[in-house]
Amino acid sequence: MYCSRVCCAEAVKNALKLKAINPDIEVTILFRDMRTYGHLELYYKTAREQGVRFIRWTPERRPQVSTNKQGVEVRVYDEALKREVLLKPYYLVLSAGIRPREDMEELASRTKLPLTADGFFLEAHMKLRPLDFFNAGVFLCGLSHAPKMIPETISQAQGAAARAATILSQRQLPISGVVSVVDQERCVACLTCVRLCPYHVPCINEEGVAAIEAAACQGCGICASACPRKAIEVQHYRDEQIVAKCDTFFEALVRGG
Repeated sequence: MYCSRVCCAEAVKNALKLKAINPDIEVTILFRDMRTYGHLELYYKTAREQGVRFIRWTPERRPQVSTNKQGVEVRVYDEALKREVLLKPYYLVLSAGIRPREDMEELASRTKLPLTADGFFLEAHMKLRPLDFFNAGVFLCGLSHAPKMIPETISQAQGAAARAATILSQRQLPISGVVSVVDQERCVACLTCVRLCPYHVPCINEEGVAAIEAAACQGCGICASACPRKAIEVQHYRDEQIVAKCDTFFEALVRGG
């Protein structure tokens, strides 16, 4: 469901390299969808101009590879010609795709970090926080995030290192006063807050009630709104404070009206 990003570009670049070594060599690239990102589209244009052949195949008619005494044979249905083409190459090269590690789910579970539907790590926000996780102080880059080119990986790694440096360069880190607090006398350990918190902060302590570490809390308020016993409140946004603000607003609105 995702593009491995490097496969098409590397195939085209290798074809151009072969053409540079031997202009008379015949190179054929079989593809489903040709995706050469950004300026790499110029490589594709150059390859076409230098005589590299491109044959598109569909999942319904996959290329068939066989071997005999003469060597390797590849049969592929050319969608443009509407007929089967027989190729007898000296070398058959597979452009392998990029897949997430098989133990990504286990790693994500241990570190409490989210994954995308494709199995790569998910950033906090695609545009506003592209290098951060939801968990504060943890950053991502490279193929753990998604398939990408080496220059992209280097740029992202430099950004992640810079983000980490903003933390490591400080003696103390201030935290927001907007955090959730638990009234442990009212808590019945129903685990609602533990299940719903996107940052996995609430836990059940030794006393058998919910506890929230203020330094880790992001102040989203999901636990406070979902707690059936109203045992959790967000500092500076307690129920009585919100009600008082609403009453003040409506009073001012009535006087103004």
